[in-house]
Amino acid sequence: MKPEALIGYAFMAVIIILVIWLRTKGRRRPIRNKGFGMLIPVMILPIVFALTIYSLAIAPDQEFHVPVWWEFLCAIVLGAGLGSIMLYHTGYERREDGQVYSKPNKNFKYVLIAIIVLRVGLSEYFKGLDYSEFTILTMVLAFVYIGVWRVGSFVKYRRTV
Repeated sequence: MKPEALIGYAFMAVIIILVIWLRTKGRRRPIRNKGFGMLIPVMILPIVFALTIYSLAIAPDQEFHVPVWWEFLCAIVLGAGLGSIMLYHTGYERREDGQVYSKPNKNFKYVLIAIIVLRVGLSEYFKGLDYSEFTILTMVLAFVYIGVWRVGSFVKYRRTV
């Protein structure tokens, strides 16, 4: 296995641990700012992705290829499916103090790990694609996945309030 792959897997392990830790820590605190903090990743990701696509497009040593429409469609459907799974396992509850808290879910960490493993498996399967196409499809999948999860979580939160 290449050192770059090991670094990528180590980075993903740190992200998984960080998400699980923050999610566990967040159960003890009420959700603040009327839940708008849930939408921050959905607003930041398009900017980050635009900068990434721009850097891919101007890279001198690589050709830039945009994936075909059905590859985009597959990435969108897969992202919506993964986001729906995460949304299903995300919940909120109003407690005695009148505040809204994230509902404890003992399966959340297993669902998160399974989704990450599925994404890694798919990324290994599709390594045969051109680098720019693979990167764009991964970003589309991630954006749809995070968008469905975060916007859906915000809607669930607002229904609880």
